[in-house]
Amino acid sequence: MNGGRIEAVEAGAVTGRNLRYFDFVMAAFVTVLLLSNVIGAGKVAEFQVPGIGPVPFGAGILFFPVSYVIGDILTEVYGFARARRCIWAGFGALLFMVFMSVVVVALPPAPTWPGQEAYEQVFGAVPRIVLASILAFWAGEFANSYVLARMKVWTKGKHLWTRTIGSTLVGQGVDSLIFYPLAFYGIWDNGLLFQVLLIQWALKVGWEVLLTPVTYAVVGALKRREGIDIYDEATDFTPFSTRV
Repeated sequence: MNGGRIEAVEAGAVTGRNLRYFDFVMAAFVTVLLLSNVIGAGKVAEFQVPGIGPVPFGAGILFFPVSYVIGDILTEVYGFARARRCIWAGFGALLFMVFMSVVVVALPPAPTWPGQEAYEQVFGAVPRIVLASILAFWAGEFANSYVLARMKVWTKGKHLWTRTIGSTLVGQGVDSLIFYPLAFYGIWDNGLLFQVLLIQWALKVGWEVLLTPVTYAVVGALKRREGIDIYDEATDFTPFSTRV
């Protein structure tokens, strides 16, 4: 602690440094990512829009964008390199989740257990959709983190909201542009595919906007407690590394 004083530093100056709250933020990122894919992905809900009627949506959309918010916090507070490590941790966790789901669903159920059909419905995801989801997450999160890190240098650390919203516009755009065509092209009508893509992208960005006050509060608190404000001025932005 430095009495609440925040020191602006280049990312390379904290390489290998032990930061007090990084592990907790990383754990929160992976937890939200996994749970939004496991619990949220299994249910289609709907809400009533005045003048339009019922609009269906995947329940996971309520919580998956929170992983982008935490990704913003990671990049803003701890820099691109540490955010990159978290993205790879989330990627590995998703792969293990898929592997575990395949194995558990494939295990022959006991004759007295009546839940196999429901289990398959929730956890027996179509491989094409799973692949699309994982690739979209990977590319979208890296795009989000890169844009935020670069914008932080351009804006000299001012106007955090421009970075969080701007990076989410790009990151969620990349995510949606990869996921929906890979998962549903040739299955859905192209018009419907484009419509759902735009609606989901707009809803996710809208969540980021609504959560901006929370992002400000968490970022401010973490910077004060860590005592640093990291700028990626000379960072190697390759995604194919886990070095910090």
